[in-house]
Order: sequence, then C-alpha cells, then structure tokens
Amino acid sequence: MGKPVTITLDHDLGIAGARQRIDEQFDSLKESITGNMMLKFDRHWEGDRMSFTARGMGQKVSGDIDIFPKHVRIVIILPTILASMAEAVKGRVEKKGQILLEDKSKAKT
Repeated sequence: MGKPVTITLDHDLGIAGARQRIDEQFDSLKESITGNMMLKFDRHWEGDRMSFTARGMGQKVSGDIDIFPKHVRIVIILPTILASMAEAVKGRVEKKGQILLEDKSKAKT
C-alpha cells in the first residue's frame, strides 16, 4: 500500500471556477506532484472529482482532486518507494495549488 498525502486548499472561485482553473493548469500542478520524474499522466473527471494516475520507471502515483464550493481536497497516493518524499510533495502541491486557486480579481493594485 502506498503513502497517502492529503492537501486541503481554500478558494473563493466557486466549484465551476476552481474546476476550470485545475483543468486548464493541471500540467503545472502535476510537476509539483512528481517533481522532475518523467511520468505519463492520465486523468478524467467524474462530476466534481478529477482522478489521475501517473506511471513511469516501474512506479505508479495516483490520486483524486475533489472540488467543493470553498475548498479543494487533493489526495495523492505515493508508492512505498517514494513515501519518504511525502512532505516535500505536500509542500510543493500546497504552494502551487494556492497560486493556482488565487482569486486574481481580488489582487491588490
């Protein structure tokens, strides 16, 4: 069994806005999940949940991104061999996710 990493990010975009941002900018988020590893990603939406898998070098990373009205929950399952990287992955995804979900209409001028 792999090591689950759970990240919850608040947002003010509504479900549709958060889903659109994640869908359009998933490539930048997936780099945060896997670092520089060359993995092939597959993803699909079912309702307000994006499920993804990444495969490469004999390893599989999987997870779900659930969109809620005021927050997004990201659960990433790292294979046992990558479990020692869990905190680093969590930190990278939190940072990138906060930027991705920032409400740009509220930015200071």
